[in-house]
Amino acid sequence: MQRIINVMVCIFVSNINILAQSSSEIPNMITVVKVEVKINENYFVVDAKGSGNFTKIQDAINAARSYPDQRIIIYIKNGKYYEKVKIHAWNTKISLIGESKENTIITFEDHFKKVNVGRNSTFHTYTVLVEGNDFMAQNLTIENSSGEVGQAVALHVNANRVKIENCNLLGNQDTLYTSGEGTKNYFKDCYIEGTTDFIFGDATVLFENCTLHSKKDSYITAASTPQDSTFGYVFKNCKLTADASVKEVYLGRPWRIYAKTVFINCTMDAHILPQGWHNWSKPVAEKTSFYAEYNCSGSGFQPQNRVPWSHQLTKKEAKKYTIETILSDKIKNWYLTVK
Repeated sequence: MQRIINVMVCIFVSNINILAQSSSEIPNMITVVKVEVKINENYFVVDAKGSGNFTKIQDAINAARSYPDQRIIIYIKNGKYYEKVKIHAWNTKISLIGESKENTIITFEDHFKKVNVGRNSTFHTYTVLVEGNDFMAQNLTIENSSGEVGQAVALHVNANRVKIENCNLLGNQDTLYTSGEGTKNYFKDCYIEGTTDFIFGDATVLFENCTLHSKKDSYITAASTPQDSTFGYVFKNCKLTADASVKEVYLGRPWRIYAKTVFINCTMDAHILPQGWHNWSKPVAEKTSFYAEYNCSGSGFQPQNRVPWSHQLTKKEAKKYTIETILSDKIKNWYLTVK
């Protein structure tokens, strides 16, 4: 949609043919011109250096129409954007597209102790919070730069049909929080790093072709999958890597007792512990959770040594883990959105 603004422009014209006359005798004429300026309400440019429509990402989001019929693209030029960004529930169909994932950086440094609003302070520490459905991000780095100071979320997704592609998610504990029972998220070609539980939450999420990098001996995932959800976290064709000093990492532990986490066709380096999974001191979770792997590789993949309450999928069982079934929604093929 384009908005047309009529602008009345006054142009002062001097008669150059009578320059020989005294300045008091030169007639001035005022010409009124009607100019149409077209503003594209579906496309904004953010540039920290000032060459775009906005210098702050949040200002561009706040300028977007609520519940638009068409997707709104916010193109973000290279730069470091030190701000806390929120995509509100009414900001549906927003795309944040960076110029490059290495050099388009959104960063902030909130953490549990700094926010200090009680026992649930973790959920206020985000750098970017997504509450609007049908959100998409591409070619960005989203970072919580607070360091190793406890819980500190970089990206918090609490919306449905969210696609994050070719992005870096940087932090330590609790880097990525995917919340919202029944919501579906898709992470493709992303790099996600952290220390403890750096991927956690209750949404159904497919991670495809992602790198999960551990910076500390701890846990990668902490799913809190609802009991009635068919899928929780599914990792396909991902790489599990670590800092050189990291030697003992679990694939996951159950934040809630019905946690579901599955690794399919993933490469696991030697930092993954032979037992693979931890019950978080919840013996009941050994019966109610679902932790599984299929056709993985690498020195960290030791199916014969996994905890007995985890699973190695059969070929038939693995066939149900398709993008169509995992991310099924009333809007078909939503995950194919390009921008």
